Amino acid sequence: MTVVRYLDFCAEIRGFSGAAKRKRVGETIERCFLSGVRHQAVNTLSKGYKQRVCFAQSILHDPDYLILDEPTDGLDPNQKHEVRLMIREMSVTKAIIFSTHILDEVDTVCSRAIIIADGKVVADDTPEGLRRRSTFHGSVILTVTGALPDDLTAAIGRLDGVASVKAVETDGDRQTVRIFPDDPELPIADRVIASVSQEGIGIASVFVEQGRLDDVFRTITTGK
Repeated sequence: MTVVRYLDFCAEIRGFSGAAKRKRVGETIERCFLSGVRHQAVNTLSKGYKQRVCFAQSILHDPDYLILDEPTDGLDPNQKHEVRLMIREMSVTKAIIFSTHILDEVDTVCSRAIIIADGKVVADDTPEGLRRRSTFHGSVILTVTGALPDDLTAAIGRLDGVASVKAVETDGDRQTVRIFPDDPELPIADRVIASVSQEGIGIASVFVEQGRLDDVFRTITTGK
């Protein structure tokens, strides 16, 4: 059975017929990026396209909400991008609940995230709110050309608002350190940059960490 015939059948089950059915099926095919395979047999489609067909049949009747289980499981990066795009577009007019173990997916498409461990809700927040719980939130990753002198590292550690400085990596003539703030909500990057620049040390890059969902997930679910 071709994609369009399958969706015609699904629309009939939903109570559509005639011009209304053709209109709804056509709009859904466009919305789910299925125009190029509308006359192809469903059983010959790739997993990504089959996933889109499942989306299509589930939204034919324009439901107020959708519940999805691992919607991008097994898809390649391009297919994941397209499915996530569909979810974001549909979320404008629908409530969408889905389960996933892919944390970057939470960042990409979710406005709210719930973490469940041992059958209990252990966190309920926005992705941004969860990232703020990360031990890395607000820390500054500084890479310089040439080694940081021990006295300068110590001086950075004494800056107002800085809690500690830890070496991360040395690669050739570059050294990278992570600088942790006393308060993640109070920026320290400007003070760090000024301190290093005054000593004539070349700065290769500065990155302010927003927090990592995988770090937060492990902490919340294991207590470590």
